[in-house]
Amino acid sequence: MEDVICSEERNLNKEMLLKLMDCTFIDRAENLLIDGKTGCGKSFLACAVGRQACFMGHRVEYFSMNKFVERIALAKLDGSLLKVINHIERNDLVIFDDFGLQPLDNNSRLALLQILEDCYQRKSVIVTSQLPVSKWYDYINEPTLADAIMDRLTANAVRIELKGDSMRRKNQKK
Repeated sequence: MEDVICSEERNLNKEMLLKLMDCTFIDRAENLLIDGKTGCGKSFLACAVGRQACFMGHRVEYFSMNKFVERIALAKLDGSLLKVINHIERNDLVIFDDFGLQPLDNNSRLALLQILEDCYQRKSVIVTSQLPVSKWYDYINEPTLADAIMDRLTANAVRIELKGDSMRRKNQKK
């Protein structure tokens, strides 16, 4: 938490950070949707919140979307899909990082919908993406599933649009 940089130019202030770090959004089963340009600190913020949640006794699981899609594909092939989904749902907080970088196949869309359905109003999900939330529907690329997924993600969500230049580039200049 102490390494998260808050500033007006990043569109993240200390008050908002403190609200996230008390993890009461998990108790309220709210989702956190973080979008912004490459390198602006979306993943870092999501992981900092996830780490804080662990310290506070919550069960947390992190997925890059690439790994999630691979895990779902393998589980579908070896017959363990239901077991994988049930394992994911046992967490209090699930983090999906880099939503929108890799196309979702139908199995991944269906698995994501099932996870979100089972988590809805009971668990919390953090999603980070370079795509603005308004573009997620098109990314999901299947109208019926997109409606259902977006409804469950956004109905009870806090949205943070991080701004600013790449933190990686800033750190390289130092």
